[in-house]
Amino acid sequence: MTIKNIAGIDHAVVAVKDLDAAASNWKQLGFTVSPRGTHSAHMGTGNYTIMLGEDYMELLGVLNATEHNAPTRVYLEQTGGGIERVAFTTPSAAAGAAEIRDLGYAAIGPTDFERPVTMPDGTKSAAKFATFQWPVKEAPGGVRLFACQHKTRETVWIPELQKHANTARRIARVFIVTPKPEEDARHLAKMIAGEVRMAADGSATVPTGNGRADFVFLARDTLGKRYPGVDVSTLPDRAGAGLELVVIDLATAKAAIGERAVASSGAAVVPPAAANGVLLAFVQG
Repeated sequence: MTIKNIAGIDHAVVAVKDLDAAASNWKQLGFTVSPRGTHSAHMGTGNYTIMLGEDYMELLGVLNATEHNAPTRVYLEQTGGGIERVAFTTPSAAAGAAEIRDLGYAAIGPTDFERPVTMPDGTKSAAKFATFQWPVKEAPGGVRLFACQHKTRETVWIPELQKHANTARRIARVFIVTPKPEEDARHLAKMIAGEVRMAADGSATVPTGNGRADFVFLARDTLGKRYPGVDVSTLPDRAGAGLELVVIDLATAKAAIGERAVASSGAAVVPPAAANGVLLAFVQG
């Protein structure tokens, strides 16, 4: 159970130092990547999206330094890149902001913005959003949180962009490494009025509901034990660390990913060093 105005994980934001190089890298991992988008001068960022069924990944880069993107620039300086933020889906950014204020958080927003979109037929359109954010300091496991209301889903979930050579179709888990899994998980649960489920290995799961991905907080060494043979030493001690992605066909995924796929625990795993600081575990589903 979570607060009324979030409906599960919407997307994971992967902050990168070189936006175009990152897009090229993820294409080589079998993903279909959207055309590059440019945000407002105030935001100073650009992005590429990797659209799945109901959720997606966003590769985000700083194009011009602004006050708004200062936290992202600090994150990149400290980590080199990876999962900086995670967004929830919200049916109403205004109602969601009011709801977390009632929980005692100084919500940022709601904020409206848009970015231009070139549709598959070449026509120009726009993707329009409204968002609200928890305060920057409220970052369980070092991951900032916000919620996104999609006003124009048809310009974001474009069918041609949802077909991937690696057959990825949804995010199942977001991994966050931390020396204090239970403490950070309870921090998140408080922020969304959710629950914490502890496991025997010391990991802590916070479900987000509506059939969307769970957050899994765990020590870096524990993540390494989950995927033997995968190098996790490049990950920070406390940060967004990885994504478990459900694919339609695992053999096809392995072929599309190529030699960077490590067979581990029944998954095809791309180490963080090969995916811009993000461990990617592809599983059959």
